[in-house]
Amino acid sequence: MLILSGSLEIPDGDVELTAIRAQGNGGQNVNKTSIAIHLRFDIKASSLPEYYQQRLLAFKHHLITAEGIVIIKAQEYRSQEQNREAALARLSTLISQAMVVEKPRRATKPTRGSKIRRVESKVRKGATKALRGKIR
Repeated sequence: MLILSGSLEIPDGDVELTAIRAQGNGGQNVNKTSIAIHLRFDIKASSLPEYYQQRLLAFKHHLITAEGIVIIKAQEYRSQEQNREAALARLSTLISQAMVVEKPRRATKPTRGSKIRRVESKVRKGATKALRGKIR
């Protein structure tokens, strides 16, 4: 059971965890044990509320496939249990990122004072550059 917030939980049946052999460092242990975790989470078939599903499917992220399946591979630790926890934490983070609603940007105009300061700084820079010319 993955708890996302006080009222939202993902049952274990929605998340498919598979142990696979990890790549990279680890010596001979890597060659004989399945330490890495391959997590698959089908958004459409999950028990998440409809709003969460729609937000996740609309969220552009490299971990979400076009079919709406989240695929996470965790292999940063040398223990299967730590990699399992890391994969579930990454899934939780992904879902919480998808739920963030950004405020719409409102266009603003520069103030009169900022316009004057900008022009004055341009004049000062121009005068400095004019002094760099050849002396006659």
